[in-house]
Amino acid sequence: MSRADATMPQAARPAPSAQYRDWLRRERRTRLTIRGAQLALLVVFLVAWEVLPRAQIINPLFTSYPSAIWPTFLEMLKASPQQPGILTHTWATVMATVVGFTAAMLIGIAIASMLWWWEGLYKVLDPYLVVANAMPKTAFVPIFYIWLGAALSIYGMSLAISLFITILMIYSGFQGIDPNKIKLAQTFGASKWQILVKVVLPGSVPTLIAALKVNAGLSLVGVVVGEFQSANLGLGYLIIYGSQILKMNIVMTAITILAIVSSLMYLAIAWLEAAVMRRR
Repeated sequence: MSRADATMPQAARPAPSAQYRDWLRRERRTRLTIRGAQLALLVVFLVAWEVLPRAQIINPLFTSYPSAIWPTFLEMLKASPQQPGILTHTWATVMATVVGFTAAMLIGIAIASMLWWWEGLYKVLDPYLVVANAMPKTAFVPIFYIWLGAALSIYGMSLAISLFITILMIYSGFQGIDPNKIKLAQTFGASKWQILVKVVLPGSVPTLIAALKVNAGLSLVGVVVGEFQSANLGLGYLIIYGSQILKMNIVMTAITILAIVSSLMYLAIAWLEAAVMRRR
């Protein structure tokens, strides 16, 4: 927009064309249709979950009811000497996820940068990274428990599940940078460090955002799996505890909170993505 357009009075600006207004209406209709379909799908799921066990089509002992989740949550808000409140369990899981998520991103970016810096190192480590990423990480739960203890093994699982895919994704993003941009920077005398900081990392922002999205879910999975094995605190612990005493209300309440935490993490990353893309 020129300076003249920017200073033009609002009334003097040309009105949007009919085609543009039609396009806006179609876009708005499409968004509303998608949101409506998403909401309808959730409602159908919740209704089926409530009705099928009450009709004895599904054994309610194994599924509980959506209507039981809120009363169970209110009951579990009360802490006792034997059992902390559910907010304490939720906070423990969220904090472990944030720590594992942050560590995986920082370590992943550092290792991917080293692999980009030394191509020979990547050629040596490539098969090991692929194999490590493909291995079922749940096999490491008892090993981490023995090596790291009950508390640190949770962070170890979170890091193990998310780290290798993060390294591979970010390195692939580094390799996808336009080589002409790198040659142009070299022509102007940029050092390799300057190319990494000013060309490769900024050019890999979409890949970093994608890695954030993948990492958020994987870190949460790692924490919950670690809590299954060794924790006496956290939502993963509540799921195991509730299943052992056959109280599916506790299990379903913990799973519902995990779904809410996952949704909030997704929304936070989506907000970050929108903010970053607006600045690019």
